[in-house]
Amino acid sequence: MSSRANISLLFGLVLAAASVVQAQDPKKTQDSKTTPASKNPPSTSAQPSKNTPASKNGKDTKSTEPDTTIIKPSYLPTGVRVGTDLISLIRPSFDDTFKGWEINADVDFYRYFLALDYGHWEREWESEGQAKYSNSGDYWRVGADVNFLKKDPDRNMFFLGLRYARSKFSEQMLVTSTDPVFGTDSDLLRNDNVPASWVEVTTGLRVKIWKIFWLGYTARLKFGLNMADTPEMKPSDVPGYGRADKDSYWGFNYQLFIRIPTRKTPPLPTFK
Repeated sequence: MSSRANISLLFGLVLAAASVVQAQDPKKTQDSKTTPASKNPPSTSAQPSKNTPASKNGKDTKSTEPDTTIIKPSYLPTGVRVGTDLISLIRPSFDDTFKGWEINADVDFYRYFLALDYGHWEREWESEGQAKYSNSGDYWRVGADVNFLKKDPDRNMFFLGLRYARSKFSEQMLVTSTDPVFGTDSDLLRNDNVPASWVEVTTGLRVKIWKIFWLGYTARLKFGLNMADTPEMKPSDVPGYGRADKDSYWGFNYQLFIRIPTRKTPPLPTFK
């Protein structure tokens, strides 16, 4: 191949490479086409004022600099919520076998809440005229909730949580049997001060409805029931838990709260 052909080939490759580079940077190509060349050289008569602060590259960065103020979360409690379970209060009106009440409270540590519950439970029913059962006991729960609504200005809550619960109760069952030969016989079985414990996984909502009043619900999955030995009879119903023969049990509370502030609520934290 002649030297003239080599030069022509090399020139063609250079042009092709230039076309590829130009195609990869269309903005630069557009700017070079649309920006007219200045006929007159820039005037140098205008001088910056001595009172005007100079900035890098001759631009004022004070007005364009973004606000980088970071508000850190505060973990000091801002208030205490105290309430009650409305379902426990109205349930006796449609369930003759139940009497009870429950008090709920929580304290905020930014998006983490210390939760406390205390309640009382009584059950009574009769089985086909042959057995009459009743129990009575108290229970409490302690645990923590994590709020996932971090940017809500009213501090409303959608939460997940964990509870450890304990109960102490007494129960009795009166068993009556009738025999045509020996007549009627009654036997009273009792369990006194039986301790029980279990674990709960919770989820729910807390919503501010007006000033210091809040409404919410809590759904709880109860499991891991552990009870002391009872020689008289096997426990039937555990206050705060439910039926003792269930490995897991669902519970639901619909709650009304009053929030008592302890300090001024800080602004919502910001993040980079």
